Formats: sequence, structure tokens, C-alpha cells
Amino acid sequence: MSTPKITTAERVSTEASDNFVFQRSLLAYHAAAERIAGDVLEIGTGTGYGIEVVAPHAARFVTLDKHAPALPARPGVEFRQATVPPLPFDDGSFDCVISFQVIEHIERDAEFVREIHRVLRPGGRFVVTTPNAPMSLTRNPWHVREYRADELRRLLAGPFRSVETLGVFGNEKVMAYYEQNRRGVERIARFDIFDLQHRLPRRLLQLPYDLLNRLNRRRLLRENTDLTTSIRMEDYRLGPVGDDCFDLFFIAEK
Repeated sequence: MSTPKITTAERVSTEASDNFVFQRSLLAYHAAAERIAGDVLEIGTGTGYGIEVVAPHAARFVTLDKHAPALPARPGVEFRQATVPPLPFDDGSFDCVISFQVIEHIERDAEFVREIHRVLRPGGRFVVTTPNAPMSLTRNPWHVREYRADELRRLLAGPFRSVETLGVFGNEKVMAYYEQNRRGVERIARFDIFDLQHRLPRRLLQLPYDLLNRLNRRRLLRENTDLTTSIRMEDYRLGPVGDDCFDLFFIAEK
């Protein structure tokens, strides 16, 4: 499946410099595919690279994004465009909802979670990932907020009857890349002598952050080509949530 070109570093792409994030995101889709069935909704299509992983495990797959997807038609897959919340579906429309790296962008996150609970059938599952705040290297102005594990658990436990808390961890190869990335971010951040990243409104920082993030990833690719390109999905794993996981991977049940 071809994917549209999205230049922002905030949306995961198959560009080689994004490989560290892309492989981690693939793991989320494969792990979700093992946990879903029936009528499935994805919130946040992005470039659509996860559709071919998840759709075969669903009787019906609806994928939704605020941008119209530039993707070819696929049997059993329905594309919808909408800004959420609310969700443009009736109560009890789905058996499962998945949403990866989206909730951190949502202003009204409690309403977002309630809407997902509403469109799920009894016993339905919500599978969600989001960056783990303790592992962030700098403020990301594209994110309204980032969550610690206990914060996301409390948010989901409001409407949902149970929440399974897992995290996405990396092996030594992944951690070596993370360390190189951390050093690159520190080199950039030392020029922010007035701590503007925490003082200015986030919308003023989004484009500079995006440019610097993309430049840093491409520099890492040039200087550490073998390391950057050798990372695979298998270099990540799911385990009990901890402060040193890259992403929170939670499953909430209605």
C-alpha cells in the first residue's frame, strides 16, 4: 500500500530517519491485532500504514482522521473524516476502538474517553497508546499534554470497568539510539537560554520544533546509519508499565 507524503515529523512516516518511531508504532498495531475482533474503529489514520495489519482481524474496519486520507479503497475498510470529540457514530457501534499516539493531542481528553466508551458495546475494548511522559526529552508543543502511567489509568478508569496497563520497551539497540537522540536534543536545547520552550505558547513553537526535530532525526541517520536503519519491530516488546517504557499501551474494557 502506498502512503501519502506527510512532511511533519509529528506524523510517523516510512522515511528512514523515522525508523526508530515507525518500528515502535508497528509493534502497537501488531499487538492490537491480537486483541481485537468484530467491528473495529481506529481513531487517527495517519498515513494508513497500520490498516493492513489490523483490518484482516476485523469483520468491519472503520478508520477516522481529521484529514481526508489519500489512500486507495480497500474491501471491508471505511474511511471517515472528522475532528474529535465527539465521535460521529451511534451508541454501541463497535466491539473495539484503537487509537495510537492521538490522545495527547486532544484538548478535551475526558470527553474523548467518554465518547469512546459510548460507541463501544458492552465488553468492548479500547486499545490506546501515548508517549510516556518520563521518557520525553523535551517539551513537544504539538502535544496538549503527556501522561504518566497513573494519570492515564485514572482517566480511563472513570468510564471503563477495567484497565490493563502495559508499556512499550526497547532493547539495547533501541536504547543506544535513544541515547544518541538525547545528546542531540541537549545540543539543541542549550541555545534556549531563556527556556522559551516552556514559556511561549505551544502553537508558536510547533513549526520550529518540527523543523529541529526533523533535522535532528536526519543528522542521526547520517551519523548512525547502521544503527538507525537496523532497528526492527522485534527490538521492542510489551511488558508491565514502568517509567522507562517509551509508550503507554493500555487496554480498557467496558
